Amino acid sequence: MPMLRRAPGYHPGLMTDMYHPDSAYVSWVTGRNGMTTFDLYTRTAPFGGAYLLVAGLEAALEFVHSFRYTPEELSFLARIRDYDPAFLDELAELRFTGDIAALPEGSIAFPNEPLLRVTAPFREAMLMEAGLLQSVNLATLIATKAARIVYAAQGRRVSEFAFRRAQNPLVVARSSYVGGCTSTSLLAAAFEYRLLATGTVPHALIQLFDTEEEAFTAVAESFNRYTLLLDTYDPRRAIRTAITVAQRAQNSLGHTLAAVRLDSGDIVADSQYVREQLVVAGMGHARILASGDLDEFQIVQLLEQGAQIDAFGVGTALGAGAGDPEHGIPGGALGGVYKEAWYVDEDGVEHPKLKLAGAKTTWPGRKEIYRHPDWAEDIVQLEGEQATEGYARLLRPVMRAGRMVPGSLPPLSEVWELAQANLAQLPDRYRALKAQEQYPVRFSAGLQRLRADATALAQVQATVGERNDGEGAARSSAESKRKR
Repeated sequence: MPMLRRAPGYHPGLMTDMYHPDSAYVSWVTGRNGMTTFDLYTRTAPFGGAYLLVAGLEAALEFVHSFRYTPEELSFLARIRDYDPAFLDELAELRFTGDIAALPEGSIAFPNEPLLRVTAPFREAMLMEAGLLQSVNLATLIATKAARIVYAAQGRRVSEFAFRRAQNPLVVARSSYVGGCTSTSLLAAAFEYRLLATGTVPHALIQLFDTEEEAFTAVAESFNRYTLLLDTYDPRRAIRTAITVAQRAQNSLGHTLAAVRLDSGDIVADSQYVREQLVVAGMGHARILASGDLDEFQIVQLLEQGAQIDAFGVGTALGAGAGDPEHGIPGGALGGVYKEAWYVDEDGVEHPKLKLAGAKTTWPGRKEIYRHPDWAEDIVQLEGEQATEGYARLLRPVMRAGRMVPGSLPPLSEVWELAQANLAQLPDRYRALKAQEQYPVRFSAGLQRLRADATALAQVQATVGERNDGEGAARSSAESKRKR
């Protein structure tokens, strides 16, 4: 079963925030460790769009599967917090024993739909939060960004050039491939995931030689098929030199100029000039590549202005999941959250759980997602509610009783196929770079009733709590006066 390899020194048990073991400790002290259900979801789609392209499930399940505390880690916890040694003894044996249902990698999702549903004893489920969010947030952010860039390129190839500025280079390369990028510049990612590795030449190699012609000649003589970088000095002069060198290398060695790259300057005008020169020279087969801090909006603008580009290399915008301030598009992070939705106490009593926070009020209950076959709507409903005929169930079991469900982690090639099929089916109005229309996600009548009942109960409990607090304060004040 394929897994993302972790660097040496990876400590799953410490891949939490401080408040996670603290919360587990309070749970242990008070004896509250009933079966609980958490939903992982986002409240908004990234980059001002309407959808998310789900990725990161493989890394998320690897984290859960490998979660444990080593003696060294337990000694560290004992140094930074005065936990009862018996609690640390329990942590030494703790493994995830619960169930996880998830949207398969490559699925299309929308805001407020659970991407993962985790059901486990409270302490186990709580300790999984940060690692699950970190795995899904970054990968889904980058996969969605890649899908947007590929969509903007209108069928032209997009290569991922993000290594030097990526938040996590291997995650970025893998997620970019899921989103539709055809290759990566990072050899470690190409090796790890069997991706196509591509690259051109840097400005420094051109500058190594006394003249551009010498540099181009050295490249042309070194490789059977090669790419030349045109904008070190003057791209219009450079293309004429490149053609001369390419004709000579073709005649003497049979080596072929495969592509030229523009990385700066007036890419629209320069690409048009380069195309004309290549066609006149009988080298119309040579592709023109563009790079240089591009994102989806700049790619759209270049093509609308008539740029003659066959493929794009995108680095920073992908590696950082960057937004676009000029277009008012935020980026840099996916705001995934992990919220408790259901709890079964030690006596077997079921409790819907929700957070009351205005627009951020959560939805209680164990949920399923069903999708209309023609993408007319999604329905989020309670697990036991009758499914609408013809609608497809989206959540799939991926772990049962702490064990991976066979087939839950398909090879990356199948993830790519699912992602591209889903993106092709997604109506264009929801693929737009700036969402003019939000995809309809409907919450079932049963789920709305449960939320209303849970809200009313929470409000009553809050009122009773305030009354008790007030009465307690009054008694304390009266006792204080009597003592005086």
